[in-house]
Amino acid sequence: MLTVEKLNQHYGSSQTLRDVSFTAPLGACTAVLGRNGVGKTTLLRCLMGLVPVTSGSISFDGVELTGLPPFARARLGLGYVPQGREIFPRLTVEENIIMALAMHKDHDGIPDDIFQMFPVLKQMLRRRGGDLSGGQQQQLAIARALVTDPKVLLLDEPTEGIQPSIIKDIAKALNEIRKMRGITIVVSEQVLSFAMDVADRLFVIEGGRLVHETPRDKTDIAHIKTYLSV
Repeated sequence: MLTVEKLNQHYGSSQTLRDVSFTAPLGACTAVLGRNGVGKTTLLRCLMGLVPVTSGSISFDGVELTGLPPFARARLGLGYVPQGREIFPRLTVEENIIMALAMHKDHDGIPDDIFQMFPVLKQMLRRRGGDLSGGQQQQLAIARALVTDPKVLLLDEPTEGIQPSIIKDIAKALNEIRKMRGITIVVSEQVLSFAMDVADRLFVIEGGRLVHETPRDKTDIAHIKTYLSV
């Protein structure tokens, strides 16, 4: 579904991604693990077209994405939840979601399955986004991306700043999303336990390179932790 081949990216003279190649299969969840500053966010921003690539290829469902602007990628079926969530703090939960629905002129309101996956949002429809907890804001950010009906959902560090109990809720919701909608998920993450709960395959990025790959059921947790320790 989503294929990345020999992707390189530079900020000025500094190279952030080095020959990154991987495939995110249809309906699977792929996790990219690594410490701060190793290229996780840059990789997802490249996939969404928010930063230009130096060389390499990104293709989605057989369509070459490299060079397409973010709105064109969204129309093709890519959804993006950025690091830090970036919700509209002065808008209500409902207004935040409706803003994303605007790309579907014939929509019938917020889909019911959004509230099945994130029941707390139904209880807080009239509450402003900035008044929500970090975990609630993350659920809102994911819901906002889902109402665009993406085929691929890109999640950048969804557990950042969130308490452990809510992390479990988000993992459960992501697994339900895949079952209910068959969405392909690519998630960047530092929390290994979360990745183990949601991912079918794990990659480790170090210094802008993918240095390790493993299916979840064959993951050597102690080995992976050596890449994540400071």
